[in-house]
Amino acid sequence: MTTWTSDELNRIGGADELEMSPLRRDGTLRGPVPIWVVRDGDHLYVRSFRGTDGGWWRTARANHQGRVRSGGVDKDVTFVEVTDSEINDRIDTAYRTKYGRFGGAYVNPMVAARPTTLELVPR
Repeated sequence: MTTWTSDELNRIGGADELEMSPLRRDGTLRGPVPIWVVRDGDHLYVRSFRGTDGGWWRTARANHQGRVRSGGVDKDVTFVEVTDSEINDRIDTAYRTKYGRFGGAYVNPMVAARPTTLELVPR
């Protein structure tokens, strides 16, 4: 399994947004969608603001592959669903800490979107 470099983690984890392009069933990439990304240790995570109704999330969950761009990093990734409650608790805190300046109208839906948590694993 490939891992993120320290530089990639710092660049992506420090960026406000990440461009997400999940792979469709026909093998093409969806157009990029800007989303929030958080870091927990050596791992990067995303959630769908629209919950399970998010189009990019449904595509990512169906195929588990795509491409992300952020902080000058352009990388193919595997999307791994996260159900562990301890990890999700840390991700909740990461969203509140990193994006709290945008207010509850934006952060609260991200915290409530726990069922959509995906880890980004580089390929």
